[in-house]
Amino acid sequence: MKFYNIFFSPTGGTKKVADIVAKGTNPESEEIDLIKEPDKLMKVKFEKEDLCLVAVPSYGGRIPSVVADMFRNVKADGTKAILAAVFGNRAIDDTLLELQDVLEASGFVCIAGMEAVAEHSLMHQFGTGRPDRQDEKELLEFAAKIMQKSETQRTPQFPGKKPYREYGGVPFKPAANGKCTSCGLCVKECPTGAIPLDNPKMTDKAKCISCMHCVAICPKKARKCSKFVSFIAGRKMKKVCSGRKENKLYL
Repeated sequence: MKFYNIFFSPTGGTKKVADIVAKGTNPESEEIDLIKEPDKLMKVKFEKEDLCLVAVPSYGGRIPSVVADMFRNVKADGTKAILAAVFGNRAIDDTLLELQDVLEASGFVCIAGMEAVAEHSLMHQFGTGRPDRQDEKELLEFAAKIMQKSETQRTPQFPGKKPYREYGGVPFKPAANGKCTSCGLCVKECPTGAIPLDNPKMTDKAKCISCMHCVAICPKKARKCSKFVSFIAGRKMKKVCSGRKENKLYL
């Protein structure tokens, strides 16, 4: 039996959640970073006795479209999966339900799921510093409960409804400023190919999913979003993103 820690984590919050859960289930798990090693997912032969943690951020209550595209090329053999929807202190809406549908279409059996809070990838004033120590304690407890029932094949009832919540993206599209040295790191790691190799200072807004990975990894901190747009959006989201939202487990 192998345990796989599979995550799509543009700004690091989802990876933090995934690493905590993986530590509580199998510390010797094999990592599959869907941004840095997207081809690795296609090369793994998922067996029935294996167990996978699949952690994704919630974008407007949906899974990132690029993740759905990746798993369409994967064929599992009844491999058990633990689902984690990571959100920036608002709500997950249909994220877990959609992730379940995507994984089951590829041959996985979803035995558990959770929603977990991480610092918002766009507006860091929401969920600041999460997952924190309290979150880690809760997520480790979730992992222990999951492992107690890991031999079962029963799929829990995940929150969400169909048709899925409509999500047309957000107006935050990062671009480079004068600090950009055209090193090409953002080009290499952009999960949607939205940054052209011949002009790394630009962003293809039609391809960009506003994951903010390029902002997070830029060694010169040269990629930014409009401060004015961020300020306006932050004020609009303050009501729904304020307070401490809870992590939840579904078994």
